[in-house]
Formats: sequence, C-alpha cells, structure tokens
Amino acid sequence: MSPPAEISLELRPQARFDVIDVGRHLATRFDGFFRRYRKAVYCSHHTTAGYLEQSFCARLNHDRESLGRFMGTFQKIFPPGAEYQHDQLHLRSELSEAQRLVEPRNGDSHLTFIGSGLRSCVTYVNRSDTPVYFIDLDGVNGRARRVRHTTVIGFNREEVVERVRVEVPTSVHPIDSVNLKDPRFGLYEEVAHLVRKLGIERGRVDIALAPGEGNAALTVNEYETLLMRHDFAEVLRDPVRFMAEKGRNMLLDPRSIPGKTLNYAKYDFVQVLNEVMDALGIAGSGLERAVDKFLAFPVARIMRMKRSVSLMVSEDAGQGPGPIVEGVYQSPILVQWRNARSQRRQLDITFTRFL
Repeated sequence: MSPPAEISLELRPQARFDVIDVGRHLATRFDGFFRRYRKAVYCSHHTTAGYLEQSFCARLNHDRESLGRFMGTFQKIFPPGAEYQHDQLHLRSELSEAQRLVEPRNGDSHLTFIGSGLRSCVTYVNRSDTPVYFIDLDGVNGRARRVRHTTVIGFNREEVVERVRVEVPTSVHPIDSVNLKDPRFGLYEEVAHLVRKLGIERGRVDIALAPGEGNAALTVNEYETLLMRHDFAEVLRDPVRFMAEKGRNMLLDPRSIPGKTLNYAKYDFVQVLNEVMDALGIAGSGLERAVDKFLAFPVARIMRMKRSVSLMVSEDAGQGPGPIVEGVYQSPILVQWRNARSQRRQLDITFTRFL
C-alpha cells in the first residue's frame, strides 16, 4: 500500500470568479493518483478561494453551472463594489502606502467565502470520474491574474491519535469574533506542539464546536479588524439591513421609494433563498415553506457557516514556522451571534494521522 503523497499545485484563474477542476491537474502531474489513493485532503492557501464539501457538490451533481448559480446567490448578498469597511484602504493601518496601491478591494469575496460555507481544507473520497472544484472568488485584481496555490495529500488510511477539549474566552458582546491564532490564547502553538509530540508527519487537525455550543460557527479566513469586527459583525447583527444598504441587485429599486428600502430588501432576500433552494433541487419543500420563519432568525437560515474547520498537517509545510499547511493570511476564527455561557466556548480538537 502506497504511503501518503503530497503534491503542490499552482493555479491561474481566468476571471475574478473562476471554478478550476483540480482533479485534472492532479491527473496530469501525478499519473495514477486516483488509482493509488482512496482519499485525498485538499488545502487552499487563500482566504478568498477554497473548496466545498464533496457531499454538497454531489447534491449539485458536480455540475459547474449549478455551482456557479449557487455561489451567485451569495454574490448578490455581498456584491462587489459596495462600501465595505475592509475596502476603505486609508483606514487599514497595517498597510504601507505601497501596499495600498495594489491591495485588492475584495471585502465581498471574503464575506462570500464565509457565508457560502467555502472551506480552506476538505477531505474527499477519490473518484476519477468526478471533478474536484477549486472555487476562486477573487482571481483577478485589476488586469492582473493572481497566482493561486493548493496542496493535496493522497492517502489510503487514517487513524485518530488524540482528542482534546479546550475553552476559548469570548467577550460580553453577543456579536463577537475570536481569532484562534491569537498568541494570547496559546491555542495554535499548543496544536502545533501536539502535532510534533504525536509524531504526525502528514495528517489533519479538526477543530469543532463542542456539543451544546449554539449560535456560533467556525471558519478560516483573514482576521482583519475592519472585515471581522465591522463588515461581518454587521451581517450577523442584521443581514436584511445589510443587504438593503450594500446590495445593488434588488429586484425593485429601493432608491425610487426610500421609505420602503428594508421591505424590498426582505423581498429580495426571499428571492435569494428561493434561488439557493432551486440550485439544491429542494424548491417546494418544507424549507421553502419556512421562508417567513427565516426572516425572524436570518443568520442561521441563509449562512452556510459550519461548526468545524480542518487544518492540513505536513512535515513539509513550508509556509510558516509550524507543521500546519496555511497561507500567510489564514486564521481559524470563531464567530458568535449570541452570548456564550460564562463568556467561554468549548472546542473539541481531533488529531488524525494519514497512513
């Protein structure tokens, strides 16, 4: 049985929104990959490009057009060119003047990544007859095509070698986001330490909300203050109002009747929900009949945010000081839209070795 194999791929998107079949690149670079390995873990090094779970892609019949329609619904909620705080580059104190000249205004891409449930790291069962889609939301900056990187590890068996539970402090505010990479918590350093201690050369670390932890989710993205504490906090606080203020694609133009902006936003939001359900082939179902209930608690209904994230582990990570395969700006992030008990949340961390 073949030992795990790691492959690094360089991708060049053709447009700002692009869908690239990584499976075709693998077949070219690694002859027999899909015959030799039962499974593969795919890792994007970017905060505006990633993967959807294999089971979800199967619901879309692995169809590129259906996937494009699905992602398009979230691009309507987070349209490009709106006045995102993240894109007010003069407010970004971490950027130099030279960086401000080339930094992409891509707040919409970050929010679409988070809201649509894109993942930086996914595990697939290998099937040579179905594509593996790398979805890029920000592949072109001006006239320049960006260079994207993804790492793939093929393996046949996996074993769980350790499980731990940790607590993470949250603030008194119901709308909150926590950078799990913040050195004040020591969580990321402890994860890297355990990976080395357990002797995991190639594998995966899964971080999940503990059972009973509600009104919260996990994602991997850029923990930039204006993005997470202003733009995304605004989404969590009131998605309908966010759409009314940011949206440029309303079915009816609210500017013609300013007093009815929010009502039109609600109407358009329902249309977006219908498009999501059409893409998933569940129109006319009980979920569709629950649209009115959705408006009473929109965060949990429209966002595909997850209760867990995965991190790839490799002895040849090469992207930073530790064994976690990651891009420069990637951080695991906990978000909540209601207060946690005792201002703390519990996370379950699972360490898996590939064999």
